[in-house]
Amino acid sequence: MTQNSTKLGPKIALFEPDIPQNTAAIIRTCACLGAKLEIIEPCGFLLTDKRFKRVVMDYMDEKNIHFYESSDDFFKSKKNQRIILMTTKASISYTKFKFEKNDTILFGSESAGVPEKIHKTIKDRLKIPMKNNMRSLNIASSVAIILAESLKQTKYI
Repeated sequence: MTQNSTKLGPKIALFEPDIPQNTAAIIRTCACLGAKLEIIEPCGFLLTDKRFKRVVMDYMDEKNIHFYESSDDFFKSKKNQRIILMTTKASISYTKFKFEKNDTILFGSESAGVPEKIHKTIKDRLKIPMKNNMRSLNIASSVAIILAESLKQTKYI
């Protein structure tokens, strides 16, 4: 299915990602589903990392990826936009949430999530419900789940 590139769609934002294979898999998911990707630096790896290149293959289209030098730059650019934080610390399930077409869905780093100050500034915080005693899903799997739900709700695809 092809998409109308003039439509606004969801954006996936990664806060200081630190595992190259996960970021590469997310780039592929976003490319295949037509979502913009935003990466808040610093990354815990170089884009020349062979593990990154092996997974990203030829899906690295820099026109669909925006890099922010810091979280301050990211939040300044989002001043009048809705940001949704995906976190295991949330109480609301993503299935109970109404996504909008121009949402930015923020995922924390694999090793540390996002700082507490960011948790406190974002109104909409969601989780993916899991069985008891399970810590978290892989971030690439989480992005795919949430992006699919957002696209479904907004009828973007």
